[in-house]
Amino acid sequence: MVGQDDRLNPRAARDHGGGLDGAMTRFGGTRADWIDLSTGINPHAYEVSGLQPPDWMELPDHGAFERLSDAARVFWNVPDGAEILPSPGASAVIARVPALTKAGRVQITMPTYNEHAAAFTAQGWTVHESGPAQARVIVHPNNPDGRIWQDADVDAPLTVIDESFCDVTPEASLIHLAQRPGIVVLKSFGKFWGLAGLRLGFAIGHPDLIARLNDLTGPWAVSGPALRIGAQALHDVKWADETRMRLANESTRLDQLVAAKGARLIGGTSLFRLYDVDDATAWQDRLARAHIWSRIFPYSRTYLRLGLPPADGWARLEAAL
Repeated sequence: MVGQDDRLNPRAARDHGGGLDGAMTRFGGTRADWIDLSTGINPHAYEVSGLQPPDWMELPDHGAFERLSDAARVFWNVPDGAEILPSPGASAVIARVPALTKAGRVQITMPTYNEHAAAFTAQGWTVHESGPAQARVIVHPNNPDGRIWQDADVDAPLTVIDESFCDVTPEASLIHLAQRPGIVVLKSFGKFWGLAGLRLGFAIGHPDLIARLNDLTGPWAVSGPALRIGAQALHDVKWADETRMRLANESTRLDQLVAAKGARLIGGTSLFRLYDVDDATAWQDRLARAHIWSRIFPYSRTYLRLGLPPADGWARLEAAL
């Protein structure tokens, strides 16, 4: 396990899920041979349809952005006093948020998604786990342990609430705080809708803050296809409700399967589960020999995170375990 100082150094342990190229180098096979359970992306992606030639051929117009933002406002119950900025993925906003104010101390409770610490450090901030700070980041639910935060945790002049995985538990959302000065709520389209390659995300917050983020992002930041698909999906409430139930059932199935092999559930969401195992590297290697990729962490020898397999991947996962 790395030391406390290493956990606060985003360059010492800046790793992510995915990385199938490296897995293939070590364990063979082609991309088509692998099941990637390392990312927490819904394996039952929203079905894309209805794209038009202008979506590809023309620069997106103001109306397309407005239609997407209007759909987002309704779907997430965005307060009237908050503005919405579509972006090319949540990561694009994460990289720009530290520039919203003068660099100082930022509080980020570890372990969590490491791009936040990397972004703040890159722009001159110092990262701390506790104590007074000019900025704070809370990943809600947290990645990888699924921790749920409360209103009282939003206590810094600039607070980032990363709700990339919150669409599976909409009742827990802190979106009602988005109209307060200094608060930005991030939404990711790739996780819940299973369309990470679309590169679509949202920043939601006080109009002054969103206007500054818009200046940093520039025009036409979101592609025409992403604008149309995003609006279509956000209007499809029936799909969202059915997907939440399906993910809940499948995450329970995954828990039962993995627990039978000696793992202990310690957190997660219905898109990913965090287990405590005797030797996470050994578990990852065993699964990888069956061309199933999992997620382990540089700060723990026992943490293993698994996403949900596709419908035809359950038998392979059980055999590999």
